[in-house]
Amino acid sequence: MKNIKSHFVFTKQQRSGVFVLLLLIIVLQCVYFFVDFKAEVFNVIDQQKVVAFQKEIDSLALVKQSEKYEIHLYNPNFITDYKGYVLGMSIEEIDRLHSFRKLSKYVNSAKEFQYITQISDSLLSIMSPKFKFPDWAAKKNVFNKYSSSYQKDLNKAEAKDVHRATDLEYKIAYRVVNFRKKLGGFLVFEQLKDVYDLSGEDIKKVTDKFVLKTIPDIKKININLAGASELAELVYISEYMAANIIDERVLRDGYKSLDELRYVTHFPIEKLDRIKLYLTINETQ
Repeated sequence: MKNIKSHFVFTKQQRSGVFVLLLLIIVLQCVYFFVDFKAEVFNVIDQQKVVAFQKEIDSLALVKQSEKYEIHLYNPNFITDYKGYVLGMSIEEIDRLHSFRKLSKYVNSAKEFQYITQISDSLLSIMSPKFKFPDWAAKKNVFNKYSSSYQKDLNKAEAKDVHRATDLEYKIAYRVVNFRKKLGGFLVFEQLKDVYDLSGEDIKKVTDKFVLKTIPDIKKININLAGASELAELVYISEYMAANIIDERVLRDGYKSLDELRYVTHFPIEKLDRIKLYLTINETQ
């Protein structure tokens, strides 16, 4: 039993180690309590750089705010489907503009834009301040003011007038006039596409020499109320097609949009824009 050493008896080297450890702990505690690390870190930051950085952030915020309310001018001839939708135009109004542009023609004034698209006066007053036409458009408007009076009205021309003015074959000119009579008058030049055997080049010859001064006043047919016989009175719609339109109307419990006609069996989708000129889903029209 006398040979067993106590756990609390240390050698000289161990006592020295314990003393150094205690001394290190005391020094670290003093540093922790008496040294302000936060003040040192804060002093390292350059206050001038902080102020400059904050000014830069403020200036970027002001630029972004000014851009938010900036009104950008645009040429209405190049309105896309998305831009037209954002501006408040209906699908029919956008399609009328695109059909007009497919004839390689340009809108040169706000009034002409309204005439082509048939937008309301209120929407035109909102859109027109943002219109930007090229410089040559203003000169062309002045020229058209005088030259248009010399152009004949296609809705009043005879076959011989079309033949002489365009050099088209007489039988082709006759078809143009005959189709016009069936329609009761052209509403838009795009309807020339529906004249049998009239090429794109022929259409350009006609539109270069004639204008549509007297637009017929038509009563649009309510697609949700009309019977098959009434629909079949339109040049574009046969009795068979009218029956299909009625069948589709029953399935849909009424049309919500004229664009839904594209789902009618065997419907001539390529003529939809022209057919919509004679139809409505609004009882007031």
